[in-house]
Amino acid sequence: MSINIYQVFTRLFRNDNGQNIIDGTIEQNGCSKFNHFDSKAIEAIKEMGFTHVWLTGVIRHACCTAYPEDNIDADFPPIVKGKAGSPYAIRDYFDVAPDLAEDVPNRMREFEELLERFHNHDLKVIIDLVPNHVARQYKSDKKPDKYPNLGELDDQSIEFSPQNNYYYLPYEQFKLPLGIESFEKENYIEYPAKATGNNVFRSQPDINDWYETIKDLDANVLKTPFDAY
Repeated sequence: MSINIYQVFTRLFRNDNGQNIIDGTIEQNGCSKFNHFDSKAIEAIKEMGFTHVWLTGVIRHACCTAYPEDNIDADFPPIVKGKAGSPYAIRDYFDVAPDLAEDVPNRMREFEELLERFHNHDLKVIIDLVPNHVARQYKSDKKPDKYPNLGELDDQSIEFSPQNNYYYLPYEQFKLPLGIESFEKENYIEYPAKATGNNVFRSQPDINDWYETIKDLDANVLKTPFDAY
């Protein structure tokens, strides 16, 4: 049997309120939701001959939208690309993006119900796993209690250790790239600076680098999620 993959940037699948305002908020520009993939939409994908659906941007990533009622903080805007953020700047490997849920506290249930709808139409689902780098403000709220957060037990006084999760630049503080301005009341402090996601070992990455991410040790990062499940 041949494999045909339908890839979709999940937050752009269907947008009922989008105004296309530059640098607009989620209230202004809207966002597609897990529930927008209803049975009618999924059947249409199936009828086009696809066997798999590749959902991009499902895992919770850096974002400038806060959900204070659910204890979800916004990331520091100068280290987020756009208000919606890059789907490859993962903020929590154990969570899904709250922007994609109609009922944020039940976002994981909405995602699981989406998987069930796809499977009921004999469609397999693929999601991105990004082990090479994470958001600069990575912190998992949903991880199993027996696991520390990434970097929590690192020896930050050395550049590299196979026991560390991150690569460090000891005694240097992270600086925003030239051309990125901060108008925030509070500054983002990262000390010591960590290596940037695209293998940049400088405390001040370039504006064209993946400056919103930090590089990690893939093997150590992969061990935690896969051991957990």
